[in-house]
Amino acid sequence: MRRLAVLLCLLMIIPFARADDAKGVLVYGKADGNAPGWAISTDLLPGWTQDCCKYAAAIGVNLVLYQGDWTGKPDRVIVLNVWPAKLPTLDAELQDDRKHYLQTDATGKVTAFPVVEPKAIECQGVLYQGTDHVDDAVVFCSPGKASGIRYSWSMTIGATDPQRQAMLDAFKQVVEHSSYMKYVAGPGSTGKAVAH
Repeated sequence: MRRLAVLLCLLMIIPFARADDAKGVLVYGKADGNAPGWAISTDLLPGWTQDCCKYAAAIGVNLVLYQGDWTGKPDRVIVLNVWPAKLPTLDAELQDDRKHYLQTDATGKVTAFPVVEPKAIECQGVLYQGTDHVDDAVVFCSPGKASGIRYSWSMTIGATDPQRQAMLDAFKQVVEHSSYMKYVAGPGSTGKAVAH
């Protein structure tokens, strides 16, 4: 995604084991204005590294997932971005992003990128295919008006990358296995994520 969303306050990232013994990751942020605290979990794919507080913070996002060593390049990096909902609908978020993309690459191609929506979360995906032969898969999600937030998952991948399909499949798994919870801060610095 070539547009950077407003970043909510990031607390930390917590690895955990999912019910099916797969590894997972949980990232959360405190309340920000009218938006309550939030927590988003997903799969941590085998061989992938999670980061919220070093590389992700440096590029202004909430979470990055990547394989191998961090290169600083966006290729094959799965990115989570969370922001307070300001536009009236998820479709409006998508159209705004599309408009910005086409302003930077007027002859770029924009197509739907279908994903299976996570439970109780509305998501819409798009694939931006740039004239520079670098593509961006972006999925915008809304866990509902009461959450006060919207978020996106994105990944940049070369149009001719030999691992393109495997990377897109990994990206879809992260998106489709993600879930939203409300984060409730407790006394002091402790808090808990409450299922949506």
